[in-house]
Amino acid sequence: MNSAIRWSAEAIWEAVVPELPGFTVEVLPQIDSTNSELMRRARAGRLEPVLLVAEQQTAGRGRLGRDWHSDAGAGANKAMSGSLTFSLGLPLSPLDWSGLSLAVGVSLVQSLHPDLRLKWPNDVWLHERKLAGILIETVSLGNTAATRYAVVGVGINIKEPEATGLATPPAWLGEVLPGVDAPQALLRIAAALVRALKAFEVHGFAPFQTGFNERDALGGLTVTLSDGTTGVAQGVDRVGALRVHTAQGLKKISSSEVSVRPLKPLPYENL
Repeated sequence: MNSAIRWSAEAIWEAVVPELPGFTVEVLPQIDSTNSELMRRARAGRLEPVLLVAEQQTAGRGRLGRDWHSDAGAGANKAMSGSLTFSLGLPLSPLDWSGLSLAVGVSLVQSLHPDLRLKWPNDVWLHERKLAGILIETVSLGNTAATRYAVVGVGINIKEPEATGLATPPAWLGEVLPGVDAPQALLRIAAALVRALKAFEVHGFAPFQTGFNERDALGGLTVTLSDGTTGVAQGVDRVGALRVHTAQGLKKISSSEVSVRPLKPLPYENL
């Protein structure tokens, strides 16, 4: 592993391998997308548990096909990388996949800082600005219908990112953890994330519900869904569906984009 960045690969491996026999850590200086690479490997039959880290992504992807840009840093001091981008791949066989990205988010914020919040369904926020994103993809393992190879991709702004063209400038981890670098952030995250995924495999999202609602960035806010429905977000249920109180009653949203609007009193809020 030839890199100017000192990644704590051995410490991560030692913490994770008891939970995931055969687990490896791999760091690449540059790749198109860590998620894309692990999906390619899985489709080729490479299904071992692996943590793949990229110092720079050239074609990173977020949810709904959006771009996620990562910065490898500049000059000789690449250890001050502007972002942390990695994907964790492993076979999983939960009874219900609902809420997996939310469980990942709960693990991330609990590992990083008390001020971080979760925006349903897959973003980490700091002071109403996006700090990190989560992208989960899976590959069928053929005849084993209950088990799929899951690729959990995470992108975190470590230093202040470029905000040109963005209506709301992104947040970065250094705002709450001054001096933190990408390897330190990864060391905080990796083992706890594996434990969360294994817990999700056995118990589903229910054990994470309270943790999510304690960090819910949308709770009590007026939100607009992609179908135009407007209401007040009221946390998530035991399978991770967003609960929205609308004029027509309580709706549970399992797959929809949510736009946050300035909170306005609604005629049914005091009913």
